[in-house]
Amino acid sequence: MSTLRWRKSSQSTQGTSGECVEVAQLTKAIGVRDSKHPEDGHLTLSRSQFADLVLRIKSTPEPTP
Repeated sequence: MSTLRWRKSSQSTQGTSGECVEVAQLTKAIGVRDSKHPEDGHLTLSRSQFADLVLRIKSTPEPTP
C-alpha cells in the first residue's frame, strides 16, 4: 500500500489542545484517525458514510461554555 496523505482542518488548532481527527482519501473510501494517536489505526468509511458524518457534525449545535 502506498503512503496515505493525511490532513486535518486548518481550524483544528483554534481553541483546542490539538484534539482533532485527520482524514485521508483511500482508493474507494475515506480514512479517519485520531491526530494524537495515529499509530492506533484508522476507521474506513464509504464516501456516503463520510458525507453523512460531516452533515451530522455540522448540524449539531456547539456546546455553550
